[in-house]
Amino acid sequence: MSDSRKNQLQKSLGLSFNIAVLIGGTIGVGILRTPGSIAALLNNQWLVIASWLFGGLFVLIGANSYAELATMLPKAGGSYNYIKRAFGEYAGFLSGWFDYITNAIPPAFFCIVISEYIIILFPDLKSYATVMAISLLIAFVLLHLSGVKNGSAIQQITSFIKVICFVALVVACFLYSGVKIDPVAKDNSFFQIGLWFGFFKSLQLIIGTYNGWNSVCFFAEENNDPGKNIPKSLFSGVLLVMAIYVLLNIAFFHVLPIETIAKSNLAAADVANIIFGKNGAIIVTVISIFSLISILNAFMMIPPRILYGLSRDGFFTEKGTKVNKGGTPIVALLVSSFFSLFLICIGSFEVLFSFAAFTSIIVWGLAYCSLLKLRTKEPDLPRSYRSVWYPWTTIIAIIASLALLIGFVYSDPKSFIIIVLITLISYPLFLFLRKIKKG
Repeated sequence: MSDSRKNQLQKSLGLSFNIAVLIGGTIGVGILRTPGSIAALLNNQWLVIASWLFGGLFVLIGANSYAELATMLPKAGGSYNYIKRAFGEYAGFLSGWFDYITNAIPPAFFCIVISEYIIILFPDLKSYATVMAISLLIAFVLLHLSGVKNGSAIQQITSFIKVICFVALVVACFLYSGVKIDPVAKDNSFFQIGLWFGFFKSLQLIIGTYNGWNSVCFFAEENNDPGKNIPKSLFSGVLLVMAIYVLLNIAFFHVLPIETIAKSNLAAADVANIIFGKNGAIIVTVISIFSLISILNAFMMIPPRILYGLSRDGFFTEKGTKVNKGGTPIVALLVSSFFSLFLICIGSFEVLFSFAAFTSIIVWGLAYCSLLKLRTKEPDLPRSYRSVWYPWTTIIAIIASLALLIGFVYSDPKSFIIIVLITLISYPLFLFLRKIKKG
């Protein structure tokens, strides 16, 4: 009994952390990079803005379902708990590991990209890129080993600075009046196959940029009042992220025409160069570093929670449930960090990173289906929050997830093949782990 108590997560997180981890875990450099790619795919500023709004509304409808699921089953690990409860152990195992892989890859990517941005500011450090990335990873591991409260404090501070930076960039864009944009010619070719391909490809990028919106659900077990805090933080956080994304795109179009943005690899830097002159690139680099530090901190905390939950249910080593005095799942953190270290050292994980939107859509879709199943299967489960306009909002979320998945398969078949291979490998592994669990 003392062992199980010792390995319980502490209820030390509140509403401010929830909002901070949602913002911190969602807004990264994707929003600074993707506007150019999306503009090139759609070539119409209204379609671009509509795509960001569509992505945001899809996430908002999803948040409505997740708010009920996370308050009904406030357990570490998020989505897989609901899927396992509704559809059984294998569905939980598969979705849990999908979720884990999706969330365990980003820390390595963020450490590498932060070191690349530091080199932009200090070119003499170019030969130390990998050393800086590894040092950054170690620094964050030590921070989180010291306890959840320290990680929570860093998350709130960096997320606040991040929002201020993005709001300042939006305001600076709207105050700039040096370029007059001609009205965009109407494009009546929306029903062309090429544009549909572009629309789904852009949505894949947009969903990837919104990825992290359900971060709060991974920490439900550590929340001091999940029934109130989770719904509040999900809705307020998603609306804030959505507003920043849409306003940034409108602000970029205010400064540069879509044709110029479409040719840009880092649209934010090109916009900042026009507004701030030669210091523009430096300003965007600094914003990117703050943005990445915040998202790195969030993603150092998320995978250990998923691994802790998987370990507790026998889907990973039992040692994965070990929690230190500061409330950190210590073994889960170290395993995830060694995975990140491995990825930093090999430096080629773009193929893995590219299917994050795929796996996210699959896990979210299964979670929405689990809400329908659990309402029927276990109607008496305590529900401090009930999904608004249920079941229609949940059904819309499922249909939208399925449509996006079909679109993603069409626009990115390679990632789909990787997911099919992982699924095929997973079942014998599941049977093996279940055999060990039963002794």
